[in-house]
Amino acid sequence: SNLLLLGCELTASTKSYTFQVDEEDDSDHILALSVVCLTDGAKDECNVVEVIGRNHENQEIAVPVANLKLSCQPLLSLDNFKLQPPVTFRLAAGSGPVHLSGWHRILHREDASFEEDDDLSEEDEEELPPIMPAKK
Repeated sequence: SNLLLLGCELTASTKSYTFQVDEEDDSDHILALSVVCLTDGAKDECNVVEVIGRNHENQEIAVPVANLKLSCQPLLSLDNFKLQPPVTFRLAAGSGPVHLSGWHRILHREDASFEEDDDLSEEDEEELPPIMPAKK
């Protein structure tokens, strides 16, 4: 699997950032959001960052993940909050700039095929007689 650093900035002029992946690339993608912080030029106002994704019924849902204010909470650690792309980060209130950082993990499906091979070998083992007879 590949691990890539993710970073984006939300500002008054660029209020949203959408993270999309190529559906055809046959890999599983996981986003992990680690830190959201105000950067140079932020005013002392509430900056609300929302994550917009889809639930299991494919309905769009927006969840506020951070409310940052220079004087009281300029930075928030999200402890690698896991998300499934496509996902949009939006500055729902305030003018930023807010910097988001985290990780993008790509799990190649070929990696998963190793697990399937393991399953096959386990089945083979079950067909072999046990080495130790069970003591009654």
